[in-house]
Amino acid sequence: MHTPHPPAGQASTSDKTTSPQVEHGPGAHGPGSAHQVTPLHDPVCGMAVSGDSPHRVEHAGATQVFCSARCLEKFVAEPDRYLAPVQATAAVPSAPGGHGAHHGEHAAPAASASQATGAPSRAGMLYTCPMHPEIRQDHPGTCPKCGMALEPELPSLEDDDNPELKDFSRRFWWTLPLSVVVMLLAMAGHRLHLFDMATQSWVELVLAAPVVLWAGAPFFQRGWQSLVHRSPNMWTLIGLGTGAAFVYSVVATVAPGVFPASFVSMGRVNVYFEAAAVIISLTLLGQMLELRARSQTSAAIRSLLGLAPKTARRVREDGTEEDVPLTHVQVGDRLRVRPGEKVPVDGIVLEGASALDESMLTGEPLPVTKRAGDRLIGATLNTSGALLMRCERVGTDSVLSQIVQMVAQAQRSKAPLQRMADGVAGWFVLAVVGVAIVTFFAWGLFGPAQGWVFGLINAVSVLIIACPCALGLATPMSIMVATGRGASQGILFRDAAAIENLRKVDTLIVDKTGTLTEGRPAFDRVVPAEGFAAEEVLRLAASLDQGSEHPLADAIVRQAREQGIALDAVEQFDSGSGIGVQGRVAGRSLALGNTALMARLGVAVEVLAAPAEALRREGASVMHLAVEDRLAGLLAVSDPVKASTPEALSALHAAGIRIVMATGDGVTTARAVAARLGIDEVHGEVKPEDKLALVERLQAEGRVVAMAGDGINDAPALARADVGIAMGTGTDVAMNSAQVTLVKGDLRGIAVARGLSQATVANMRQNLAFALVYNGLGVPLAAGVLYPLTGWLLSPMFAALAMSLSSASVVGNALRLRAQRINPGRTG
Repeated sequence: MHTPHPPAGQASTSDKTTSPQVEHGPGAHGPGSAHQVTPLHDPVCGMAVSGDSPHRVEHAGATQVFCSARCLEKFVAEPDRYLAPVQATAAVPSAPGGHGAHHGEHAAPAASASQATGAPSRAGMLYTCPMHPEIRQDHPGTCPKCGMALEPELPSLEDDDNPELKDFSRRFWWTLPLSVVVMLLAMAGHRLHLFDMATQSWVELVLAAPVVLWAGAPFFQRGWQSLVHRSPNMWTLIGLGTGAAFVYSVVATVAPGVFPASFVSMGRVNVYFEAAAVIISLTLLGQMLELRARSQTSAAIRSLLGLAPKTARRVREDGTEEDVPLTHVQVGDRLRVRPGEKVPVDGIVLEGASALDESMLTGEPLPVTKRAGDRLIGATLNTSGALLMRCERVGTDSVLSQIVQMVAQAQRSKAPLQRMADGVAGWFVLAVVGVAIVTFFAWGLFGPAQGWVFGLINAVSVLIIACPCALGLATPMSIMVATGRGASQGILFRDAAAIENLRKVDTLIVDKTGTLTEGRPAFDRVVPAEGFAAEEVLRLAASLDQGSEHPLADAIVRQAREQGIALDAVEQFDSGSGIGVQGRVAGRSLALGNTALMARLGVAVEVLAAPAEALRREGASVMHLAVEDRLAGLLAVSDPVKASTPEALSALHAAGIRIVMATGDGVTTARAVAARLGIDEVHGEVKPEDKLALVERLQAEGRVVAMAGDGINDAPALARADVGIAMGTGTDVAMNSAQVTLVKGDLRGIAVARGLSQATVANMRQNLAFALVYNGLGVPLAAGVLYPLTGWLLSPMFAALAMSLSSASVVGNALRLRAQRINPGRTG
C-alpha cells in the first residue's frame, strides 16, 4: 500500500496591515512568481476552492483564493478578521496518493477558539464536521457552518467518550424534572388551584429559566454563531423559536399590562414557558440519540484499529527471543509468529508454512497458505504452523494503517448528492424563517380571537419542526457506514464520489496480468535465436529484469536464480515505455518486451515468429530479447487465470457491464485468454497511452468507464477512467491513481462494490426523501394551514419531538447498510 503525502504547509501572512489588491482571473501568478499561493481553501467560509477560481486577492505577500465574489468582498473589507491566528489552518495529509485536489477535498480553516467545547484534544488529533468535512482543526469545537460538534477525524480505541454527549446528557437529566413540572403546571395548574394564575406564571418562569438559560445555552450559542457567520442552520431556527417563546413569556409575566386584553385568558396573559422548556429538553434528547447513533458509524474504523496486536516476538541475532511492544519493532527485524497469534507487522516469510486468516482485511473467507517468500499482512491471524518473518513495513506504512486512513478519508468526503443537499439547506432555513413570519402575521391579522397568540405559537412550531440537520446528515451518514462495510470486505473507496459513481459504470476495462490472472506467472521456456544459447538469453533477460517490478519479470528473475545463474548489474534501466524494458548489462544495450517495442527499435522478429505464435496460442506471454538491436531469443511465461475470475466476470456480465481487456501481451495470447473467459472486446500489445486513449474513446461514446489494473502501465488509464479500480496486490503507483482498491486483488470485489454503491445511493435517496417529505408536511401543519379544514394545530412541544427524532431516524436508516444484503448482479 502507498503512504499518504506529507502535510501541506499553510502560506504565511505578514502581521503588518496592507491593502488587499484584487487579482482577476486564474493564473495571476505563474511559475516563477515571487508571490506565495496559499492552499486551496476559502479563508472566509472554509470551502474547498478550485485552483483556477477567478476570485482571488493579493494580501500581505500571499494570494488568497475564494469560492465566490461575495467571500472576496468580505475579505477585502476585513482581511485581518479572516487571517487572525485563531483561524489558522490545521495542516493535514492529503488523501492517499495525493488526489485530494482532484476530488475537491482540501484543508479548511479551523473554527475560532470561541467555538471550542472545552474538551481536551489529543496530540496530533484532527477534528472535522460530519456534514462539512472541509472544516478541520486541531482541537474540539463546533462547525462554523452548521453548528454541529466536530468529531475526531480518526476514532481512537483509547478514548471512546464523546464530550458533547456527556455534556448534553448532564444538561438533559439535571433539567428534565423542571421541564416535566412546568409542563404539568401549564396543563393542569388551573385545575389544581395551587396558586393564583399570576403567581403561577412566576413559578413557571423560575422553573423554566434554568432549562432555557443553562440547558439550552449551547443551542443559543450556536444559533448566534450561525448569524455571525451568515450560515443559517437548525440552531438558527431553534434559537429563534425557543427564544421568542421564552422572551414573550417573560415580558407577559413581568409586565402583563403591555399586552391588549385579547391576550388574557383565565386571569393572566398567556405564557408559554412549558413550550420553551420542553423544546429544549426534547432537543437535548434528540441530540443524545443522534450522537449515540453517529458513534456507530465509526464502528468499522474502531474494529480495524482493534485488529493490530499490541506486542511482537522478536528474534535476536543470537537466536534468543523476546516479546516487545509493537512500537519498538523496526524494519528488518526478524519476528516469530506462533499458531493462534496475529501477524504483528507487514513482512515476508523467511521460514515455515502456515494457513493465515486474512478475512478481516481482505474479505477472503478461506485461509491462505503462506510459505517462504510470501508476503504477510499485519493483523492477520496465523491459524496453524509457526512462521519466521522479516519486518518490511511498520506504522503508517503498513497495509492496516493505510486501510484505516483510506476509510477515514472516504468517510469525510462529500458525495455529489450531498453538495446538492448543502445548497438546499442554507436557503431552506431562510425560507422557514420567512414562513414563520408570514404565519405570525397571518394569524394575527386574519385569525380568530387571540389570533396574535395563535400566530406566535404557530410561528414557533414552524421554526422548531423544520430540521435542516436531517437534510444535511442524509448522505454523510450513509457514506460513513458504506465505507466501513466496504473495508470489512476488502473494498476501499477513496472518496464518496467513487461510491456514487460506481453504480453508473457500464463498461469495465481490465488488464490481464495480475488482474484476470494470478499475477504470479511461472516461467515456461526460452527459445534462443541463432548464435545465442538458451542459458545466455535467460541470464541477460533476468539481469535486465532485476530493475522491474512486473510479475512477468519476477518469474524470469526467479527462474534464473533457481538455476544458479549469476546475474550482472543493470545500468540505465528504463521501464517508461509500458511495452517492455531497456538498459545496459555488461556494456551491451538490451531491450526486453513485446513486438511493439521491437518494432519501435527496428529489431526484426520474423525469424522466430512461428514459435512465438505457437506459444501465444497456448496462452503464454511471449517476450523478445534484443541485444544491440539484434533478436537474441524469446522467453515465454505462463500466468494462470485466477480461479475467481470466471465467477467475477459472470456476475459483471449479469449486471449488464461490457468487459474489455487491454493488455501489453501479444494479440494472440490476449485472444486466447479472452475466448476462455467470454470477454466482449480484446486489445493486445497496448501501450499505456493506448489504454488511456481507449478509456477516452469509450467515454466519448457515452459510456461510463471503470478501469481495473495493477501495474505502473495502468496508472494513466486508472486516473482518467470514471472509476479507477486498483488491485491491492499490485503497485503503489496503480493504487495512487485509483478511486477504489481491492485489497485482495479479486475481481469479484468489483461486483460487490457496485452492489454496495447501488445500495448506498438508494439509502441516501431514502434519507433525502424522508427529510424533504418530513419538512414538506410538517411545516404547513405547524403553520396551521389545515386548521380551517380540520381544526388541526401542532403544539411546539410535538414539533420539537418530531424534529429531534427526524435526525435520529436518518442516522438509523443509514445504519441499516451494515446488515443489508448486497446483490452484486443487480442492474441499475
